[in-house]
Amino acid sequence: MKRERIENLLSAVKKGIYEKDSELALSLLAALSGESIILLGPPGVAKSMVARRLKLAFQSARSFEYLMSRFSTPDELFGPVSISQLKDADKYVRNTDGYLPSADVVFLDEIWKAGPAIQNTLLTVINEKLFRNGDTETRLPLKLLVAASNELPAQGEGLEALWDRFIIRIECSNIKHDKNFNAMLLDSTADDEVNVPAGLQISNEEYRDWGEAIGRIGIPEEVLRNINIIRKALTNVPITQTDERHNVYVSDRRWKKIVKLLRTSAFIHDRSEVTQADLLPIYHCLWQEPEEAEGIRNIVIRALYQEFTLELGKLRRSLDTDIRVSRQHRATNKARQNLQLFDANKKIYDSYYYHILDHDTGNTFIPITDYQGMRHASRENAGQAGVLYKDPRDPKRTIVRGFDGTSPKDSTSVYLTRGEDCIYINGVRFFIETLLPGEKQALPAKRGAMSGRDYYQELEAMCSAIRQRTDNVTDNILLSEQDQKEVADFVQNLLVEIAHTRQDLEKLDD
Repeated sequence: MKRERIENLLSAVKKGIYEKDSELALSLLAALSGESIILLGPPGVAKSMVARRLKLAFQSARSFEYLMSRFSTPDELFGPVSISQLKDADKYVRNTDGYLPSADVVFLDEIWKAGPAIQNTLLTVINEKLFRNGDTETRLPLKLLVAASNELPAQGEGLEALWDRFIIRIECSNIKHDKNFNAMLLDSTADDEVNVPAGLQISNEEYRDWGEAIGRIGIPEEVLRNINIIRKALTNVPITQTDERHNVYVSDRRWKKIVKLLRTSAFIHDRSEVTQADLLPIYHCLWQEPEEAEGIRNIVIRALYQEFTLELGKLRRSLDTDIRVSRQHRATNKARQNLQLFDANKKIYDSYYYHILDHDTGNTFIPITDYQGMRHASRENAGQAGVLYKDPRDPKRTIVRGFDGTSPKDSTSVYLTRGEDCIYINGVRFFIETLLPGEKQALPAKRGAMSGRDYYQELEAMCSAIRQRTDNVTDNILLSEQDQKEVADFVQNLLVEIAHTRQDLEKLDD
């Protein structure tokens, strides 16, 4: 099983390193994908140690480290020019043994200080794993290039292309937890004391075979939909603790490489195709400025659960409609019962309203149940608060009803009291239209039909699916503790919304 082996391998290489699990895991992901990674952070936060430990993941791997400066020359990275070749064969050939072109794992610190000659060569090295030595183009054994810096590339200095080559970008920081900090202080583990069993290390043959197998990993349609949701959302990325929004550009080439990372993630988790469980770590590939990372992570999490939030929204709208219909049915039943006892002489409009005469333009109506439910003016403290508003379905009609805690848009507050065959609005009496002698009318009719949906069953099924999705997403060995927490917080809020919806179901049974 690949997953078990990768977990054991990461456990072995992280000995003596604290709070860098995600950096190590994502660096290994980059190596198996044939991509590169950049670690951003201040000096002394174990950036170089991550690269040194990743060398131990591969059998007989050779490494190369270099600290860039503005005085660095290509000879120092790619090897000195062979004097004998230049003298005897008139060829400009470098002796690359022991330098970057001969290494499996490379660590380049202060990457942005490299000069243009080095940068241009690195573009080909990172993207194509090729190095031109004299008149010969050589394929490099390079499996992983880890770059590091304590700053972003300067604007306007032509570093954009090199920055774009680093598919995974991670901010590194000092140890946060006291327990881990104290353990680091007391730990004396040296790199040469870290032992990775040969059975866990990846051979060159395995590396090639795994690369071919990764290329065969499937990408289902649902994952492509998620990717497109994320891609569109990047045009409006919220910046934490500010009112800013960024339009984050991600090149098509970068998206292509991200898909390779997704395939690799699925492979190391023993899956034959990519699932939503592989998607969350790609937020490390999408930000251009560190302050965008948190907003993009939230975008990816929302995309992972969008089908559920959309489904819940549709269910809520259907439930709201059913609640309105249910209330109308109950009101109609109550009105029918009451009409047998009193108010039988009042004329009913639209199976639901009484007509208030001589108010406004003569088109004012009151719901039957509101009128019947009012206390009579003959009683002490009989009045109640009400609202007056235009019917949204018929702007020519004015509705007056008792205040139930909600007020329609552009409504006016009024004070209502019921009289005998009349109603007092703000103390002014208006009569209710009654039937003419011999005039008959049908009893109020129920309007609308209930959907008949089993909301309880649907919500239970939704909760189960959300929990299953969450188990799959958080089972990804590439996630950090903070990633896990952000997922848990989002899901908790979603489940709270479902709980509120479940409470609203009681309104159907009032």
